[in-house]
Amino acid sequence: MTEINLTTKINAPKQTVFDASRNIDIHQKSASDSKEKAIAGITSGLINLNETVTWRGKHFGFYLTHKSRITAMNLYDYFVDEMEKGKFKSFKHEHFFEEENGITIMKDKLQYETPFGIFGKLFDVLFLKKHLTNFLLERNKVLKEVSKIQY
Repeated sequence: MTEINLTTKINAPKQTVFDASRNIDIHQKSASDSKEKAIAGITSGLINLNETVTWRGKHFGFYLTHKSRITAMNLYDYFVDEMEKGKFKSFKHEHFFEEENGITIMKDKLQYETPFGIFGKLFDVLFLKKHLTNFLLERNKVLKEVSKIQY
């Protein structure tokens, strides 16, 4: 299992950042490089507990679909999205939010497993982990920009 941990500080209230993080439209904006679109489930606005979204985007030259469900949510502090259907063996993304002196500290913990045994592990080491880290960094950059505007 591979794990990616990121911490991002955002100059906006925790509620603003939390809502931006689960906003489908903002996610599509941050994933524009991969042409990622919500094609089923919740396709616009805020996603909530037990709701699903199916994404279609171009990664590594292929159009892929990924269906996630929000499996846990504690408003403004924490939520989890987990893959229900897609190319990973497993995929769990935990989102944590804390506020200190008006600054939101957002933490991402992404855990995933690749299929295809040693070939999947090799692909992960050579390409996938970096790709997913950059994907999250771009998402967090957009969340930073959008949250400041809303605030």
